[in-house]
Amino acid sequence: MAVRIRLTRKGRKKQPFYRIVVADSEAPRDGKFLDIVGTYDPMQNPAAVTIDNEKLDSWMKKGAKPTETVESLIKKHVPGVVVAA
Repeated sequence: MAVRIRLTRKGRKKQPFYRIVVADSEAPRDGKFLDIVGTYDPMQNPAAVTIDNEKLDSWMKKGAKPTETVESLIKKHVPGVVVAA
């Protein structure tokens, strides 16, 4: 089972809001997930990102890999976290 850290969409039509979740790579985008790590709101200016650093580090140590989008959010908004390639 490959585990990914990715976005799941919430919110209304034309007003997206995303959760940053840890899920099995084969699960549907908005389907079952293992843990909520943070949130991302692109509708605010600037975009609002909140991430629980302890949960993120824990899951990354267990082998969870972030998607490209989540990786860019982590690099921009979480100082000191190194995303392994």
